[in-house]
Amino acid sequence: MHLYRFSGLLCSLLMTLGLSAQGKVDMPTMFRQNKTSVVTLKSGRKVKTPNSNVFLKNGALLYFEGTKAKEARMDIIESVDFDERKFINIDDRLAYFVDSVKGNSLYCVELIDIDAYERNLKNNVNITNIDFNSEMLQTSTNNLNTEDDIQYPIIHQYYYLLDGKIVKAHDRDLAYHLDKERKRHLRTMVEDPAFNWTDSESLMKLLKLITK
Repeated sequence: MHLYRFSGLLCSLLMTLGLSAQGKVDMPTMFRQNKTSVVTLKSGRKVKTPNSNVFLKNGALLYFEGTKAKEARMDIIESVDFDERKFINIDDRLAYFVDSVKGNSLYCVELIDIDAYERNLKNNVNITNIDFNSEMLQTSTNNLNTEDDIQYPIIHQYYYLLDGKIVKAHDRDLAYHLDKERKRHLRTMVEDPAFNWTDSESLMKLLKLITK
């Protein structure tokens, strides 16, 4: 099987990437510069992949060759290792490792909030327009005045690798997998006003409580 499928021509703007600090990015990819990654396929084979990145539209792996981009066939990928981040495939999206407790781990999928992005387009005519629905990732810029004009809102979706199973970090999903004692710990944590399902520190505190 081929690891990649062709996804279109990208503007050379994509080759210089940026990440801002407060839940927004200025390009639809995770890393500032493309990197070499090691892809582990579900077959066990490892593939060294130069000039690659993570596409924040759908969490897929991208491989760049000049202005051409190839999007990974996520159905055959088990995991992807970059220098500073290690990812596993969760529902055909790359989720990076956050932290662990005794073999149980927290993972995060970062995605562009398309709904919020489209609202920004309607409210600000100066924003960079990227057509996420096309097979071609088309980029055009209209009279940009500040860096804030090209910010894309990011959502974080968290998952636990709990007792060898992937479980969404959500009250209902977790309760289904927990015994009576650990459900009590779950209820105690989520009733705390400071707890937040989108905060990694809160989720790690919870993981410590529900880890056997």
